[in-house]
Amino acid sequence: MIGRPGRVVELSLDERTGSRLESKDRYLFGRFDLDIRLVAGESAGTITSFYICTGGARHDEVDFEFLGNVSGEPYLLHTNIFSDGKGEREQQFVLWFDPTADFHTYSILWNQLNIMYPVHRRHADQGVQEQRGERGAVPDPAAGARFREHLERGGVGDAGGRVKTNWSEAPFVAAYRRFDASSACVWRGNGATTRCGGDHLRSSASSWMGQTLDWWSWMTLNWVRMNYMAYDYCEDRKRYPHGFPTECIIPIGRI
Repeated sequence: MIGRPGRVVELSLDERTGSRLESKDRYLFGRFDLDIRLVAGESAGTITSFYICTGGARHDEVDFEFLGNVSGEPYLLHTNIFSDGKGEREQQFVLWFDPTADFHTYSILWNQLNIMYPVHRRHADQGVQEQRGERGAVPDPAAGARFREHLERGGVGDAGGRVKTNWSEAPFVAAYRRFDASSACVWRGNGATTRCGGDHLRSSASSWMGQTLDWWSWMTLNWVRMNYMAYDYCEDRKRYPHGFPTECIIPIGRI
């Protein structure tokens, strides 16, 4: 439905209800692209998200979340990866552009080597990728993951709850379009043939199945980390006083 040319779907949130979309297919690996225009104005306490998730208490999940804020303050891009029901692999970035003024493309690339979060500005020749495959667990290929989009309340406002959600501004509306999973593997169940789209052959130079960070992407990622990173679980000594998780010792961009 979202993938049809020119089709825009809006999800809304008020004090009583949120909204969600979910893919009919389950996926094994793939690249998933989606255009999003985030909630404009007063958006404190709202979470606009899209993610892939296997479901269940011991689920695997790859998260892309946008944490709203008061008017004039920047959005936070929040990422997390769950494996066997456990997450706690959060990173946050301050967005360096206005994600409410127009649609921008956000992606999840999940292959056998790593997980990346490409961010593409709609009117600039710039792509930023955050590579997390080697710094967190990759979801279990034995269980297909559905693609979901949410607009929900976060329980608190922005700034750790110091600013509460202003429900007089409701409904809060986020817009989605151009969902593209053509470069992905549709999972048909254990023992069934998995159908993959796009160039997925590892022997090909353009294969998404074999894609990792190239030199330019690695440099861009480090530029974003130096200038716009707000939180990294791998640097939180209060949270991990006795040592960081094992994946944190692996340098960014190396497998």
